[in-house]
Formats: sequence, C-alpha cells, structure tokens
Amino acid sequence: MNTFEETKHAEGMSIIAPFLNEREGIAAFCNALDANAKEMPFETELIFVDDGSTDDTCDIIRQYTFRHIKRVALISLSKNFGSHAAIRAGLCYASFDVCTWMGSDLQEPIEFLKLSYDKISEGYDAVYIEKKSICVSKANRSFSRLYSFLMRRYAVKNYSSGGISNIVFNHKVRTFLNRNVESNSSIMLQIMDAGFKNTTISLHYNERFAGVSKWTLAKKIKLFIDSFVAFSFAPIRFVSLIGIAMFLIGILIGGITLVNKVISPAVPIGYSTLASIMALGFGITNISLGILAEYLWRAYDAARNRPAFIVSEVTNIINKDIAASGKEEHI
Repeated sequence: MNTFEETKHAEGMSIIAPFLNEREGIAAFCNALDANAKEMPFETELIFVDDGSTDDTCDIIRQYTFRHIKRVALISLSKNFGSHAAIRAGLCYASFDVCTWMGSDLQEPIEFLKLSYDKISEGYDAVYIEKKSICVSKANRSFSRLYSFLMRRYAVKNYSSGGISNIVFNHKVRTFLNRNVESNSSIMLQIMDAGFKNTTISLHYNERFAGVSKWTLAKKIKLFIDSFVAFSFAPIRFVSLIGIAMFLIGILIGGITLVNKVISPAVPIGYSTLASIMALGFGITNISLGILAEYLWRAYDAARNRPAFIVSEVTNIINKDIAASGKEEHI
C-alpha cells in the first residue's frame, strides 16, 4: 500500500475527514480547518476520505488552496464502505503520531484539536471527546442515549453517558488499529475496549453547518448490531436466558393444564391459548436463531479475510508550494 513517508517524532496531528456527498459544506470545512491550522503550535495533516460520493465534493477539495496545513490528501474508496472503514483507510496514510477524525459537517467544536493534543502531550494514549450537548432532533438524541446506556451496561463499561463521537490518540493506538483492522465493527469501541490510558473532555457540539446527515436509520441499526456482536456476549446470554424462561413457562402451563383437566374433565382445552403459546415460542426461537446467525456471519466474514476497504486513488498535495502552483501528485 502506498502511504506517506513516516514522520518520526514529529510535532503534529493527522486529521481524518471521511465524507459522503458533502458539496454544500465542504468549502466551509476546508476554510475552518485551514484557519485553525494557522493558530496551532504544531503542524497538521488533513486526509480526506471519499466514501463513495456521487457529487462534486472531490472536485471542490482538489480546487481548494490550503495555505496553513502542511499536507493534504484525498483518498477515494472504490465504493461506500461506511464511515468507520473510511477512518481506518485514512489512518493507513497518516504521517503524524497523533491522529483523530472529524466530520466534514462542522458539528465537532474545532477547539477539541488543541485541547486534546495538549492532553496527549501530558502522557495520555487516548482522549475521548464527550458530547456535553448537541443540536439534534429528540429522536436522534434518544437513540444516542439508549445506545450509550446499552454500551456501558453490556459492552464497554467506560463508555460515556453523553456519547463519544471523536477520539484523539497517539502512535500506540494508531499502530494497534492498523494492525487489527476489523470489518463490521466500531473503531471507537475497539479503542475503548483495548484499555489504553485515557481521559475525557466534555464539549458542546454544533448543529450541522450545511447539507443533510448521511447517518440514516439503517446505518444506526447496523452500528447497534455490530457493536453488540463485536464487543458483547450479552445477546448470546440473552438467548440462553430466554430458553430457560420458556422451558419454565412451558412446565408451568403444562402443569396448570393437567391439574385443570383432572379437576374439571368437561372443560375443553383452550386452542387459542395453545396457538398463542406456539406463536410466542416460534417467534422467540426465530429471534434466537437470528442472533446466533449474526455471530456466525461475523465469524465467517472474518475467516474470509476480505478487506474492510479498498482504495482506488490517492491525490496527495504535500505542501503549500504544490498547492500554490496548482499541481497535484497522484500516488
């Protein structure tokens, strides 16, 4: 794989920016990151990852002149693999030891870059950026709270109650992620579950600057399932407990039916009750089989060892001189 030349012990941060059809706000995002880089006491690298866009977002990025960011790259994936896979692709091309990711919708408060970099300099391996507040709909907020509660209860105990959208981490975490690329998994939970030395910063998140969120209900459901299957055995234990409960309920109903028949032989057996019990039993059985199938599919998917992402092209703008001359280097 072609990557940037490794920067050894460089004072800087690599920022991964995955995007999907963000033409409405990508110019404002570029302006914000470039202006922020001017004020930073360390160098910055910006790696865009095109996760299967069909609009002209890539053209806007190529035409933009960055003046204060040391390196800028545009990585194009062969298709839409999802934001977590896109972040993993960007990490393979990161040069600096400190890395993070940031959405191109400017919801993240940009000051988290400087604050978290300072924490990494203090000796932390990872800095979790917690949402103190965020301007989203009640439905989205409710889903986030439910997801956070279930993650803390059944998967990763140190998951934030406010939700984590960004993590800033050092070279140890980056190396761990690049050596353990997981498909159908959450990169945030993978970092948290590894147990690196960490701290948390709480910040207010902004409303989306422009465009429409690509975080659809289907993607939320997939993340929910992936998180449980990859980081928790609770669903398997749930299947076992349901089986035990149904067994006990079956014994209880059978005993009641037998006693009732002995006491009142003329009373007919309720077929509607029997049908309801059978429907309940078959429903729970199918749900249990579905949960087991999810685990089996993940095991099969891991055994095939298919790539989590495929890079089709990398456009690398490595410094201000190349940007000012209007040249691009393809690697």
